[in-house]
Amino acid sequence: MSTATEVRAALSEDELSQVDALWRAANYLSAGQIYLLDNPLLREPLRPEHIKPRLLGHWGTSPGLNFVYAHLNRLIRRHDLDMMFVTGPGHGGPALLANTWLEGSYPEVAPEAGQDADGMRVLFRQFSFPGGVPSHVAPQVPGSIHEGGELGYSLAHAYGAAFDNPDLIVACVIGDGEAETGPLATSWHANKFLDPVHDGAVLPILHLNGYKIANPTVLSRIPGAELDELLRGYGYAPHYVTGSDPALMHQAMAATLDDVHARIRRIQDEARGGSRERPRWPVLVLRSPKGWTGPSTVDGKPVEGTWRSHQVPLPNVRGNPEHLRALEAWLRSYRPEELFDRDGGPKPEVTALVPRGERRMGANPHANGGLLLRPLPLPDFAAHAVVVPEPGASSAEPTRALGRYLKELFANDAGRRDFRLFGPDETASNRLDAVYDVTAKAWQAEVEPADEHLATDGRVVEVLSEHLCQGWLEGYLLTGRHGLFSCYEAFVHIVDSMVNQHIKWLRTARGIPWRRPVASLNYLLTSHVWRQDHNGFSHQDPGFIDHVANKSAEVVRVYLPPDTNTLLSVAEHCLRSRDYVNVIVAGKNETPNWLGPEQAALHCARGAGIWEWASTFPEREPDVVLACAGDAPTMEVLAAAKLLREHLPRLAVRVVNVVDLMRLQPDTEHPHGMTGWEFDALFTPDRPVIFAYHGYPWLIHRLAYRRTNHAEFHVRGYKEHGTTTTPFDMLVLNDMDRFQLVIDVIDRVPGLARTAAPVRQAMTEARERHHRWISEHGEDLPEVRDWTWS
Repeated sequence: MSTATEVRAALSEDELSQVDALWRAANYLSAGQIYLLDNPLLREPLRPEHIKPRLLGHWGTSPGLNFVYAHLNRLIRRHDLDMMFVTGPGHGGPALLANTWLEGSYPEVAPEAGQDADGMRVLFRQFSFPGGVPSHVAPQVPGSIHEGGELGYSLAHAYGAAFDNPDLIVACVIGDGEAETGPLATSWHANKFLDPVHDGAVLPILHLNGYKIANPTVLSRIPGAELDELLRGYGYAPHYVTGSDPALMHQAMAATLDDVHARIRRIQDEARGGSRERPRWPVLVLRSPKGWTGPSTVDGKPVEGTWRSHQVPLPNVRGNPEHLRALEAWLRSYRPEELFDRDGGPKPEVTALVPRGERRMGANPHANGGLLLRPLPLPDFAAHAVVVPEPGASSAEPTRALGRYLKELFANDAGRRDFRLFGPDETASNRLDAVYDVTAKAWQAEVEPADEHLATDGRVVEVLSEHLCQGWLEGYLLTGRHGLFSCYEAFVHIVDSMVNQHIKWLRTARGIPWRRPVASLNYLLTSHVWRQDHNGFSHQDPGFIDHVANKSAEVVRVYLPPDTNTLLSVAEHCLRSRDYVNVIVAGKNETPNWLGPEQAALHCARGAGIWEWASTFPEREPDVVLACAGDAPTMEVLAAAKLLREHLPRLAVRVVNVVDLMRLQPDTEHPHGMTGWEFDALFTPDRPVIFAYHGYPWLIHRLAYRRTNHAEFHVRGYKEHGTTTTPFDMLVLNDMDRFQLVIDVIDRVPGLARTAAPVRQAMTEARERHHRWISEHGEDLPEVRDWTWS
């Protein structure tokens, strides 16, 4: 254990002076960003007009982040390390902007904020200012892959970045407030999945500064021995740096980082030399005061080392002369005249320990992953397609075919290097298990005889935490690789907030010229609502689509392939795409095959189209449109179309299938949206549209509400009526079964209610017969269970 009172002199006098100067400069710049509108170098006495009218930002975490960054710079220089910096504390924006400005990486991407007095003024003025940059670490900050606006995801991102990057060390600062979140607590277990042979290293740095916004943090208040036991129980080797005296803390931090680096290299050397013992990776615990080096008291109340330093320690600088004087004294305590030259740039002794070129953490290409992104050679999906001699004449399990496609992907060199499959213990359940013929599940813990498909170098990454799977995948993608997240549809909601942040990151990054495109985040949602009849109500929820559909149109895409070949076509498209969040919803159970591979590719390219082979009187204007989106709705619409052929043979029925849900929006709202002419040509401007939809029916109304014939749209979907029952009964409970769809046609097409009354009565009786049958037999009606289109 290394503490500030038990240190060895790891730094020479020159190094001590240099690291302290770098730290002081970063602290000065961090405070300046929060407060100063002008007079950035304090070349004149501070006046109210030099202060921003709105004081926004977070000081409390910044000095600790600056301290870590300065010392990591020294470590990089000393050992020529390839190192990234992931910032967990939510609003650490001032610190990361300060450090990237000092190292020159920020001025390279924002030339207006150059390393001089005018550039420093821009750096200060833009922070938390209209038209400027956010107060948290955002895509505008070079070296970042982690949006700091929400807590809990830093460590998962760090491990995702380290996968398949054997020479990379990812330093991840974890705030002690962040450490209280569920995703972060789970992320400690990621060390059981990191392969010291083929992966890089993650250095978690738990920053215990004691407080959140207004409360103490749990990990800072438990006894030190208990914290030590906790971290050792997670499988780590803890190292400690504790104190507040800068000189002692610098020596302690330098010595500890030297020890930590030596341990990382020893672990990797031993593993790469043949050792298979699971390592205890180091974790560094830094205990320093919150708001370190800031005002000790304000208005007679303690600030440094308390929750009062969390945001703006001096809140009324413009209106309170005493606060103004205190701010000036605080800023001058860093001795800016020693840190910056006459032009306002950092002096050589300040940047003496800063790495050069891509070794700077703000310029590390892994943190701008599109720079490193290699195309993923994808198999031809047609080679894995099922044969479809006639629509509906055969059936297949869509995700099982996708598993065979992914197996071929994993078998090529790029798949073994740049692609991973993530999921919460559901790869086999979701019938993707063909991949285990060529790879295994990543696993570093003990293996017992009954275990299957576990290996230290496996490329399938499973843990029963959707948060951790999502975080790993995000870190993997943002550092230039490719992946797929497979999940039960109902439980992907667990990452609702995480996907929010990723979508916001991608949307913002799209507007930043130096950010290069990265591979899309691809979801495969299966075991979906309509085939969770056996697991019951708790497993029945298609609402993730609604959640994603609310987000930025530039980024989100939603696909509902109706059969095996359309799933393969959609998957190939999504794996090839960049800078999107793609949601694919597809079943794993036996599903009729409707389209051959060429037809599937064409249909998916259109996104929505008429299925003439299922329609009647295609040369006529239809009397009714039967529309569908999703595999179960497609089957019910086709069954309803067949019933209408039998019972109302003179009715002109058009069947429309929608694969790309965003096609329903206007082209003015979404890049995939249809023009008004296209929409009317497909759905008609005035005929009834009976729409069977996979999810909650009101989403279709939202997407189409501005269309000419929206008043004629009648949507069936999931209405929160579920239980443990038969597959068809799920459809009946939610009024999306074939018999109800025929009833809807009769009720909506003018004149049919009178002439087709006997047919309507027959459909009602069929639903009643269904209820009696399942109550007696526990399975669906033979006419439903054995139904085929042909």
